[in-house]
Amino acid sequence: MQYRHLAAQALACAGWAPGADGVHCSYAGYHPRADGRHRRTAGGPWATTDRIERALAVHIAKRVGQFPGYPLANIPRRKRELIAAGVDVIDVGAGDPVEPPPALASQALEEALRDPAMSKYGFQLGLPAFREAVVRYHQRRFGTAFDPMTEVLPLIGSKEGLAHFALATTNPGDVVIVPEPGYQCYIGGAIASGAEARIAPLRPEANFLVELGELPASVLRRISLVYLNYPNNPTAAVAPRDYLERTVAVCREYGIALAYDNPYVEITFDGYRAPSIFEIEGAREVAVEFHSCSKSFTVTGWRLGWAIGNRELIAALTTVKSYHDTGPFLAVQKAGAVLLDHAEQVVKEAVARFSARRDAAAAALAAAGFEVEVPRATLYLWVPLPEGLKSADFQRMALEEEGVVVMAGSGFGASGEGFFRVALTVGEDRLAEAAERMGRVLARA
Repeated sequence: MQYRHLAAQALACAGWAPGADGVHCSYAGYHPRADGRHRRTAGGPWATTDRIERALAVHIAKRVGQFPGYPLANIPRRKRELIAAGVDVIDVGAGDPVEPPPALASQALEEALRDPAMSKYGFQLGLPAFREAVVRYHQRRFGTAFDPMTEVLPLIGSKEGLAHFALATTNPGDVVIVPEPGYQCYIGGAIASGAEARIAPLRPEANFLVELGELPASVLRRISLVYLNYPNNPTAAVAPRDYLERTVAVCREYGIALAYDNPYVEITFDGYRAPSIFEIEGAREVAVEFHSCSKSFTVTGWRLGWAIGNRELIAALTTVKSYHDTGPFLAVQKAGAVLLDHAEQVVKEAVARFSARRDAAAAALAAAGFEVEVPRATLYLWVPLPEGLKSADFQRMALEEEGVVVMAGSGFGASGEGFFRVALTVGEDRLAEAAERMGRVLARA
């Protein structure tokens, strides 16, 4: 019945509605009858309730019920409703900057669209020019050298690569270390692979770091994969070099694959420089690093990223992806190569924007009554709430009462409770207005 209920929820999104008994469904004028058939009131074929029940019981995988609720699942719909009702909504929820793509990227994409070859299947090979641009970028930025054909893989955004990586590295029953609060694709990949997702809570008192060395050896021997993300979403924490060194050492000792999620490596402030995991000795034996063009290069919807690192792990990920997708759009890869070859220029402009917004938002939130730690990286503020105020309640009140979209900490996992996330995706004036509105919510809570 649990999975039947989940499937009924999915059908409801397409217009189905459950009957009074919680099992029967109606759609487009269909209503259940006492004999188990559906009464047709608006035209269409007859359907039997038991047939729908069989479909709901048989065709929904058990793993579907294991996925936690996705934090952005319902917000876009409610946001549209409020805007339609005339509400001035300020969205600082999703990390989706309002700026258009850089002009050089748009121009490169337009040119690529005129080339018929760019509309063909890319498969996992993708565009060699993009692979080569990735390697040049890593050489300039981190001083590391890679083979573009065997140690790089284009991704449809880093998200799918991170989720698919679990399928490439993990057997059912293995342990996958999932930081919490964290990006939901980590636990999604663990669940999809049949692994045991072991939650690693990110605690303020531990600087939001996952310390593998504190786990018992009996657990470490069962771990096949660990996800790490620094600079971190949502906490904005950064990882000291000595932390990365001891983490790589543990992964090497126990043969643990390390998925190092690094999409915010360029968004750093106050002289801080975030590293690549491959600046750490021995990381090439165990790690794959995941990057994205989305945030730093303001092309979130283009869905372009890359994986780079250990060639055996890259080969395994390539095999898995070959059965799931045919790679990013070649024209987008062509534009991505241009972006990466001009990364320093593009990133400098983006970081200047985020830095100004960080300072404005932090000051405005402090004036509104919040305690704010000013981060050294990412485009997020991780803001604590007063004890007793649930983050989901605060999120709901901010949206419904003041028209401000934020992300509840609990949406990133139970360990995120007590915080909410603000994304620096709008201008300073709008961030200040959002903070003032949230201050009113805090005063009423």
